[in-house]
Amino acid sequence: MSRRHLPTFTAMQCFEASARHLSFTRAADELNLTQSAVSKQVAQLESILEHPLFRRVRKRLQVTPEGSLYLTEVRKILSQVEMSTRYMQSYGGQSEVLHVTTLPTFGSRWLVPRLNGFRFRHPNIYLNISNRVEPFDLEEERVDVAFFFGHGAWPKAECIKLLDEEVVAVCSPHVLPAEGIHDPLDLTQLVLLQSATRPEVWHDWFEAQGCYTPHSYHGPRFDTFYMALQAARAGCGVTLVPRFLAEEELGAGQLVIPWEFSLISHNAYYLAYPEHKGDVGKVKGFIDWILEYRDKPITLDQHTSQSMP
Repeated sequence: MSRRHLPTFTAMQCFEASARHLSFTRAADELNLTQSAVSKQVAQLESILEHPLFRRVRKRLQVTPEGSLYLTEVRKILSQVEMSTRYMQSYGGQSEVLHVTTLPTFGSRWLVPRLNGFRFRHPNIYLNISNRVEPFDLEEERVDVAFFFGHGAWPKAECIKLLDEEVVAVCSPHVLPAEGIHDPLDLTQLVLLQSATRPEVWHDWFEAQGCYTPHSYHGPRFDTFYMALQAARAGCGVTLVPRFLAEEELGAGQLVIPWEFSLISHNAYYLAYPEHKGDVGKVKGFIDWILEYRDKPITLDQHTSQSMP
């Protein structure tokens, strides 16, 4: 579809308001337009889509199945435009947005606690952080900094190693058998909670200890380490996670390590940034901050002190 045949923003607004009120007249009142103008905009939209969006039932509008499908997409578009507009309106004249992507559990457990206080040192940098698991092109996605797990290579990017990974088994203390765990294979008495991003991890963990079990791949599968941790904490079974991601629960006694063996990963956690952005102020400022707090234990007292301007 050529650009000239794409619907206008006004047409989408008219359609959304008409669908919400089921009335062209009420939609016109909301948008400060005439009823005929709203009707004409919707008609033009139907012409572009080649599908009817409304039908009249007893002099009232009713959204067609095609209209209902399109309405969902239109509302996403209008919501995104509104959010982006308000986001920009909140900036000062010298403000810059830093687009950051991270792995979900790594972001919430490691990255976010280290961001407290960043805005006081860099008040003109606004962080826009999103979760990404699959590989992507930093330039195409306009990402300034990406946190990832791997070999330390990213196309057309510079990479900085942050930390190694030590994988341990964790579970709730309440699910341990009374006789205890005397062998890695004893864990198969429990449910082995699986990670969708690391489907081989249980097999590798047992193999590293010279063990084999046909149950390595059996058990509920979770998209993120965080979900697997929550399941383990709830007593659903035992899971394998990077030790640093479970420190909070281990420290509180909500989780325990039933068998003291660590699987050291060949990969590690890195941050990456486009090659040509190394000297960009906002990127350099953020990377310097992360490296400064990379190895510092994060405590509540430190959070409080960092938060002070």
